[in-house]
Amino acid sequence: MKILSTKTVWLCMATVLSSMQVAQGATVQPEDTGVALVNPGMGWTMHFYSNVPENYGSKLTPSDTLDDFPGLSTVYLRIPWAFVEPEEGKFNWAILDTPAQRWIAKGKRIALRLTCSENWMEYATPEWVKEAGAKGTFYNVGEGRSPSGAAWDPFYDDPVFLEKLDRFLATYAARYDGNPNVEFVDVGTYGLWGEGHTHMSSLQDSFELQKLHIDLHLKHFKKSLLCISDDFAGHNQPGYHFPITDYALSKGVTLRDDSIMTQLEAPWWYHAEMAQAFWPSLPVILEHQHYTATKKLGTWNPELLLQSVEEYHAAFMSIHGWPHEFLDENREIIDRINLRIGYRLQPLEVAWPDTVEIGEAFKVQWTWANKAVAPCYPGGFPALTLKDAGGGIVSVLVDETFDFRGLETGPPGAAPEKKLESRFTVGLVAPTTEPGTYEVFISVGARDGTPQIALPLARDDGQRRYRLGRIALEKKTK
Repeated sequence: MKILSTKTVWLCMATVLSSMQVAQGATVQPEDTGVALVNPGMGWTMHFYSNVPENYGSKLTPSDTLDDFPGLSTVYLRIPWAFVEPEEGKFNWAILDTPAQRWIAKGKRIALRLTCSENWMEYATPEWVKEAGAKGTFYNVGEGRSPSGAAWDPFYDDPVFLEKLDRFLATYAARYDGNPNVEFVDVGTYGLWGEGHTHMSSLQDSFELQKLHIDLHLKHFKKSLLCISDDFAGHNQPGYHFPITDYALSKGVTLRDDSIMTQLEAPWWYHAEMAQAFWPSLPVILEHQHYTATKKLGTWNPELLLQSVEEYHAAFMSIHGWPHEFLDENREIIDRINLRIGYRLQPLEVAWPDTVEIGEAFKVQWTWANKAVAPCYPGGFPALTLKDAGGGIVSVLVDETFDFRGLETGPPGAAPEKKLESRFTVGLVAPTTEPGTYEVFISVGARDGTPQIALPLARDDGQRRYRLGRIALEKKTK
């Protein structure tokens, strides 16, 4: 952290500060430490299950929560419905809760997709649903319907299937909707691998069926963020607006692109344009091709991975492979992505008086920037906290006039700056505040001063408050 004298600041920053009335005091320009941030609504998502239960958490010991992976915020659990409800009304929630609790214990979150169609197993929709009378069809992937096909799909509007699915979703949502440990939930009950398409499987694609399954999730998930795959609109159809994605957006359902670098040649993805309607208000999630597959095909390109984050304004990026291998072989690009993914709130300059009188108002001037690609979706308010030598909180001062959700983003190295002037008072009526010199900490969080957002700053107190300097409190003069 670079600390400047008041005289130097006035000489160097005269133009910038000419319109302000700054009291004599401290001015600091906190430096970005370059640290990877773990914050709500952003980060790396690790595929513990990637449809097939063995991919990709099976090689991790129960105590291995990838603490060395910078920016990992979410463990992603994507698995067929049949494994969760193998018998009607009898649930195997442990298949989700066991890995989930490993990461929740470390302050991380989970994301979920439960699917009804998989080409590698016969019944992703539980077989008991078919036996109860649900109509459907067998198919071979890439060939379409076949009586001798290797996998079975329900007809996605079949009344029996919908009755059973609706009951399952109600139970599913009762456990996870609004759960603070859940980051997002995919609408995964329609189409192959839950991606919202059947052109490679049972050939049922229609807007009405897609909308039906979005609405089923909206019926039960009223609090948690829902998302759909970009393939709902067609896996290779570029464009800004499609009826189904426009409908999803209108309902607050966000977008994930499961097709980053799945092609053998350019274009390396199809739906960056589509994402432009979503990212200003909802976090966009990216998933690259299976890492092992891209290496075998010779299509892995770390620079393209970073480029996709920029073009989509991505809040989340997947770890779609064996996580230790992915980290060991891609550390440089992971570190670079961590500087741009999601949001990165940076106080560029903070100025406050050296000395203030207890009970009298004083001004704090601060300049902020969001140095990453996406808005701060959770929002938050700037706060100063004063602490005594023992770490006790003397005063919590929150400026509720500015919500960081509105802080604009920009290209690398060109983030727009936001200048704020806040008016605070220490010890107005109560609590009892003694004169003395106190430590000044900065934070972003709830209206009540609870820190919630990690900042890329040094001198963290362990609670997402960051020490800037000192202030002297004096008795009020008459």
